[in-house]
Amino acid sequence: MGIKELYRNYLLQLQQIYPLGEATVITDRAFENIADIKRSDLIKDPSKQLSNKITKQLSTAFTQLLDHKPIQYVLGEAWFYHLKFKVNETVLIPRPETEELVEMVINSRRSLITDAAVLDIGTGSGCIAIAIKKNMPAAIVSAIDVSKAALKIAEENAGENNTRVEFMQMDFLDESTWDQLPLYHVIISNPPYIPKNEKEKLAKNVRDHEPHLALFVPDKDPLLFYDKIAAFGRSHLNSNGKIYLEVHEDLANVAKAVFQKHYSYAEIKKDMFGRERMLIIAI
Repeated sequence: MGIKELYRNYLLQLQQIYPLGEATVITDRAFENIADIKRSDLIKDPSKQLSNKITKQLSTAFTQLLDHKPIQYVLGEAWFYHLKFKVNETVLIPRPETEELVEMVINSRRSLITDAAVLDIGTGSGCIAIAIKKNMPAAIVSAIDVSKAALKIAEENAGENNTRVEFMQMDFLDESTWDQLPLYHVIISNPPYIPKNEKEKLAKNVRDHEPHLALFVPDKDPLLFYDKIAAFGRSHLNSNGKIYLEVHEDLANVAKAVFQKHYSYAEIKKDMFGRERMLIIAI
């Protein structure tokens, strides 16, 4: 079977579970990464035959994809802020909205003379901390996560991207651990914020494959991490520092209210899709 027909067959199968646009992007990535076949190759040499080895690798990949496994996990990699990151099912897949949060940090510190001390809470793959360090090389960047498996991936990503980040295993919800952390100019986090009762609303590829530890919070306490970060910031945020957070779009205003009790500035920012998904806070 030629590459054009093979591509078409897999694309048609993926269209059973994804819209055409998304199915096309996934099929393109699989063929390019596994078989080194670009869309232009389908036109130039549509009858080209692939080796048995590559054909088997594609078959394995598409079996996983048809089971709703995200393409990033199938390939073991994801791109974030122009950097490549190793990912598996112990870490969330980096998302474009989070790039916007990182961009805000970088832009806000660009004109400042002082070297920033930055803390990334719930680092996962390390994408936030590493992207900030890569673009603010003088910054002292630390990152914490409760998951040892996630930190292993984060440390590998820091090495692959030639960045120095201090990673620490820590249960941030345990306030007794906070004493070992210093003051920061920037506190940033994409914390768990999805109530467990919303689990079935999520796409199957997210619900069945991304780590629940990094996604869900108790239904009765959806602002759990925001309450903790607000308390932590009162003792660990530098006087001219800022907190940058991702939030559930339906909980943005109540999350903002948590910080308005003790901070002079709290502003909701919309993401590229016009959703209220970010929160910026200052003392």
